[in-house]
Amino acid sequence: MAGGGFTTNGGGAVDFEAKITPIVIISCIMAATGGLMFGYDVGVSGGVTSMPPFLKKFFPAVYKRTVLEQGLDSNYCKYDNQGLQLFTSSLYLAGLTATFFASYTTRQLGRRLTMLMAGFFFIGGVAFNAAAQNLAMLIVGRLLLGCGVGFANQAVPVFLSEIAPPRIRGALNILFQLNVTIGILFANLVNYGTNKIKGGWGWRLSLGLAGIPALLLTVGAILVVDTPNSLIERGRLDDGKAVLRKIRGTDNIEAEFLELCEASRIAKQVKHPFRNLLKRKNRPQIVISIALQIFQQFTGINAIMFYAPVLFNTLGFKNDASLYSAVITGAVNVLSTVVSIYSVDKIGRRMLLLEAGVQMFLSQVVIAIILGFKVKDHSDDLSKGFAIFVVVMVCTFVSSFAWSWGPLGWLIPSETFPLETRSAGQSVTVCVNLLFTFVIAQAFLSMLCHFKFGIFLFFSGWVLIMSCFVFLLVPETKGVPIEEMTNRVWKQHWFWKRFIDDDDYVKDDKIAAANNGFDPASQL
Repeated sequence: MAGGGFTTNGGGAVDFEAKITPIVIISCIMAATGGLMFGYDVGVSGGVTSMPPFLKKFFPAVYKRTVLEQGLDSNYCKYDNQGLQLFTSSLYLAGLTATFFASYTTRQLGRRLTMLMAGFFFIGGVAFNAAAQNLAMLIVGRLLLGCGVGFANQAVPVFLSEIAPPRIRGALNILFQLNVTIGILFANLVNYGTNKIKGGWGWRLSLGLAGIPALLLTVGAILVVDTPNSLIERGRLDDGKAVLRKIRGTDNIEAEFLELCEASRIAKQVKHPFRNLLKRKNRPQIVISIALQIFQQFTGINAIMFYAPVLFNTLGFKNDASLYSAVITGAVNVLSTVVSIYSVDKIGRRMLLLEAGVQMFLSQVVIAIILGFKVKDHSDDLSKGFAIFVVVMVCTFVSSFAWSWGPLGWLIPSETFPLETRSAGQSVTVCVNLLFTFVIAQAFLSMLCHFKFGIFLFFSGWVLIMSCFVFLLVPETKGVPIEEMTNRVWKQHWFWKRFIDDDDYVKDDKIAAANNGFDPASQL
């Protein structure tokens, strides 16, 4: 597989020569299996929490309401249980904590070793969950899986952004999100099959099969090469140069190598990357990264993907039908993410986000109207036609998210931070994402109980807000080399350019050089 070189762009910026080499494609596919594990964890929890044998063993109060219909106050409140929500959300709470440790390992030990650690955490979590005899074992397993999510979500997007050539960086980075969606679909298919197993142990198989993506990530992390950025950052210049030559498929890598060395020199001068994030010059990246993570969760997507079977059960679908509907939405999720891989480096990030905003807003409003008229507290009048239409609207919503906020919520932060704050920036990105994922996962079933159909109006209001944010404040980053984002993106933006001052960069270089006692040029 070959690709051509690049020429000079306007403004004097040079795009480096790079071919699309097999090693890049293979490395990205192997690394992106971290998303497969994350997606499986998201999808499997909603399925097993709708299985009667699982509920009877671990959540008898919910079992009585859903299966025996004892003490049921409202159709919308069947699954309102803090313990059940903790089973789902504990994973994200653990991931939230783990990402701070992952930031250190990503920077000091490399992207590859951090992914390997994630694989070991995943394997341990799967073992606890599949063998669980009580709620405590179940939660411990979810906590270990959460640590794996924290490490994988920290390292994988950075790995993909650094190893990919700029012109297909968006497509290769979205492999992570594609694997998330494949993991969700795989979990939905597994849940649909294991729910038919007699004897009440199907949920163990659902949780145990997470070992497949866990092993894939672990083996992948052993086989891939670390990124040139990471090797150079850790002082292994010769190794970094050799890997750069290998992944670019050309000997003409001197200019890119020198730029990576310069970026590494600046990165080494930053002794406190988290404190550096708060500097005025890093304001655009940190604000956009945090906002994208918050908005991504308040689209309502994870509420739907975590609890799709539970949600369809609430709307009157029978157990098999609810799992089958979740499989359909999972398949739409995968196919739409493929659309994003094709279009993100052609149409661009902004256009995908804005188009999806319109589609998500309209589909959620339509769902709210149908449920408001047809699903009451103690009866549901959702005929087969309306039920199918609700599934179609949910798929419309899921598809628009899958080619926009899903992948781009991870892609944009991973490609905009400079090297000196990249690990810290990614850590904050993952931390905020997992914090708000935890909030939504812990609160959704209670919100569904109290808001009823209004839950979809709540999320549609947020979609409107986030679309306005994108229109005004999110710049286009397609095709821009990572280390040139400041000059070619932030300095050109109507609002963010006021935070970028060349004097700040000069001053930082002089102070850091004086503190470290070396000549910056000697590092090249």
